[in-house]
Amino acid sequence: MKRLIVLFIPMIILGLMTACGNEDTNAENNEVKIVEAEFNPQETAEVGETVTLKNTVTLGGEKVTDAEVKFEYWITGDQDNSVTVEAENNDDGTYTADVTFEEDADYEIYAHTDAADQHTMPKRTIVVGEGGEANAHHQDHNDNNDHDHHNDHNDNNDHDHDHHNDHN
Repeated sequence: MKRLIVLFIPMIILGLMTACGNEDTNAENNEVKIVEAEFNPQETAEVGETVTLKNTVTLGGEKVTDAEVKFEYWITGDQDNSVTVEAENNDDGTYTADVTFEEDADYEIYAHTDAADQHTMPKRTIVVGEGGEANAHHQDHNDNNDHDHHNDHNDNNDHDHDHHNDHN
C-alpha cells in the first residue's frame, strides 16, 4: 500500500504542475488589449487661429480604423458651456477635427475615444492668446466688485468649484 502511495504522489504533483502551466498559457492567450489614444495637441494658439486636433488610436500596438472619436473643449472652469465636434476618420488610425478658439483663455480638451467596447478620454490644455491670464485678470476684477465672499472660502479660484456642492 505504501508503494502505491509513493508512486501516486509524484504523479499527482506532476498533474497539478501541468494544469497550472495550462492556466498560465490560457491567461497569456486571453490577455485584454487596451485601447490607447495618443492626443498631443499644440500647447498654444492665437485667438482666431484654426487648430487641427489629432488623435491616434491603437489597440495592442495596431492602429484602429473603426473608432469613434469626438473632441470636447471648453474654457477652463466653464465645462457647462463645452463644445463637442465629431472627428474625421482618416482611415489610417488617426482622427482629426479643425477648431477655432475665439477668445484669450486656457481651453481644456477631451479626446473621447470609443473602440473595441472601450472608452478612453485623454485630456489636454491649450493656451489661446494670453490664455487664462487675460481671463483671470478680468475675472479678478469682477470678483473684487461683486463676489468678495468667495475669497473667504476658497483661496484658489482656478478650480471648477465642485467642492461647493456639499451644501445641497
